[in-house]
Amino acid sequence: MGIPRVLIAGLRGGGGKTLVSLGLVAAWREQGYRVAPFKKGPDYIDAAWLAVAAEQPCRNLDLFLMSPRTVVRSFAASAGGADVAVIEGNRGLFDGMDAEGTYSTAELAKLLRTPVVLAVDCTKTTRTVAALVLGCQRLDPQVDIRGVILNQTAGARHDSVLRKAIEQECGLPVLGAVARIPEQLFPERHLGLVPPEEHEQRIRSIRHVAEVAEQYLDLQSIWDVAQQAPALELGGLDSDVPDGCKPQVVRIGVFRDAAFAFYYPENLEALARAGASLIEISPLRDARLPDVDALYIGGGFPETVAPALARNGPFIESLCRSIEKGLPVYAECGGAVYLGRRLLYDQRQYAMAGVLPLDFVFRARAQGHGYAVLEVVEPNAFYTVGQSIRGHEFHYTCIESCEGEDLTFALRVDRGYGFDGRRDGLCQGNVLACYTHVHALGTESWAPSLVRAAVRFRSGA
Repeated sequence: MGIPRVLIAGLRGGGGKTLVSLGLVAAWREQGYRVAPFKKGPDYIDAAWLAVAAEQPCRNLDLFLMSPRTVVRSFAASAGGADVAVIEGNRGLFDGMDAEGTYSTAELAKLLRTPVVLAVDCTKTTRTVAALVLGCQRLDPQVDIRGVILNQTAGARHDSVLRKAIEQECGLPVLGAVARIPEQLFPERHLGLVPPEEHEQRIRSIRHVAEVAEQYLDLQSIWDVAQQAPALELGGLDSDVPDGCKPQVVRIGVFRDAAFAFYYPENLEALARAGASLIEISPLRDARLPDVDALYIGGGFPETVAPALARNGPFIESLCRSIEKGLPVYAECGGAVYLGRRLLYDQRQYAMAGVLPLDFVFRARAQGHGYAVLEVVEPNAFYTVGQSIRGHEFHYTCIESCEGEDLTFALRVDRGYGFDGRRDGLCQGNVLACYTHVHALGTESWAPSLVRAAVRFRSGA
């Protein structure tokens, strides 16, 4: 299957991959091309920005959360109708879970037979950049590195020395050189970039990053690299596609607003395929919870809008009444925090929904960050005891206090942190609150189980 594609990798996190990836996607989109965006690894915010730039959903590709077969199938299905696919890597090219770089961007590039362009931060360095690039070439020659983009260059002389060193020592073309940009195009905070949902000038920022790409990148040469990608061997995967949507038999509410925006498109699509009609709900704006058969509350930034969440008492009251009647609720990270009694943030205390007998506090340092492996050890509304689950977490909140010691956690943490380094998945009736995020393509039982829970509630079982 011929899919023009390129992967933008780096030597570390924060080296310019997102800027370059967004610039390519936005510039090519403005030229009229259909661009399929992808993000390597578990990430919501970069993926959300790539989706805005491409004007279509961005898919995550992760070899820890998904099997190689699933990654290839997802990529081929999403990129098949596009003119070009752009994959943004994460962290450094060879950074993975261990010293061998397991699940790294390099492994993804090899699996998808995708040419790699390195985006390198050149702040206060010249020939050493060539040494770093050469090291990447030699560490694994099977990774098809096709060029370098210089980031944070400090003028014509700096640019010239860097180009000459890389071309002489590495035999690679320099496909762009981005000068230092005084204006911060994409503001950041504790989890990375501010999400596009909260960025008032997001369209302007995308237009600006397209202009940066047009000015500083050799768009034609990078396009040529993408066009030279070899055919992707599907090995029968072209017929291995998910079943069509079942008839919509239940209504599942999904919290979506500035507080709750962390959802993989595949998770929502999986719910629809399993028979759910998805109802978007905003606990910031809505006066009451609508009539639904289950709730899916994703992660996000409830702490940044905590005053507004706390003020919407009528919505909280209607939510609590539904949960008392047995409404199934699956909550992840920020969604779990919202279900607690109180949130302490920035030295102030805010009342939350009060469903869970816990108070949460926002800490200055991340409490959980990275991949998670869990085992289901207690009965609950969504998972089977003995089931193993892979996911990821990134949160600055943790439990400040709890009411009583008889809390039931359905999940044992074998890797990660969860609520306390040992447990995740707090159970309260038909509520399951987890710090761990799951991906529907990796945890295939998740969506059908949520729909089944909704069916049971609807039928009064």
